[in-house]
Amino acid sequence: MNGCLFCRIAAGEIPSTKVYEDEHVLAFRDIAPQAPVHVLVIPKKHVSGWYDAQGEDDASLARLMRAAAKVAQMEGIVQSGFRVVSNCGPDAQQTVPHLHLHVLGGRAMAGEMA
Repeated sequence: MNGCLFCRIAAGEIPSTKVYEDEHVLAFRDIAPQAPVHVLVIPKKHVSGWYDAQGEDDASLARLMRAAAKVAQMEGIVQSGFRVVSNCGPDAQQTVPHLHLHVLGGRAMAGEMA
């Protein structure tokens, strides 16, 4: 989508610190991390959020979830535990209207959410 921050990152127009990438998914470090490990996992195809993902095929959504698990493994946080969060809409503090997962870990998590 034209002008979407995450689409521009996926296209390489805006630099990011990539953690994982395949044909469909990109994972990169959050610029304002809320934990020692804070990686965003996005589909390269623009989808505004989880509600809009209803039109996507199941394989696309499964790839996103598998990529989050792969990121946790690559970052060494599987054994200690990690959190996967997705904010959906303005009341949930979704600041970029592009479906994304936050993979957080590297410390004990309290009740707060990303």
